[in-house]
Amino acid sequence: MATMFEPLHPGEVLREEFIEPMELTITATAKALNVSRATLSEIVNAKQSVTPDMALRLSKAFDTTPEIWVNMQRNYDLAKAKQNWHDQEKAGDAVEITQLYRLKKKGSSGARP
Repeated sequence: MATMFEPLHPGEVLREEFIEPMELTITATAKALNVSRATLSEIVNAKQSVTPDMALRLSKAFDTTPEIWVNMQRNYDLAKAKQNWHDQEKAGDAVEITQLYRLKKKGSSGARP
């Protein structure tokens, strides 16, 4: 069975592939991006999402494309949502719509208002 890897938060990629290798500080990077230090810190610590606006700023600052950043964020968010869904299914909290429809149809068969 293939092992699935959870995608990295784009903030982790920003920190590990750009900020640290370039020996930048969060403060200097935030200033260059024209955002607050707190905002950038939350992103690199995976506590805040990379917005399309931030993706544009990052792409210009680090000579990438905004699509790279928004796609990383989308992949990260989707992986988290799948994990949450899987956890809900295991707990019995998730119900398929088709199951609800069948139950409703079965309960109303033959009975007309």
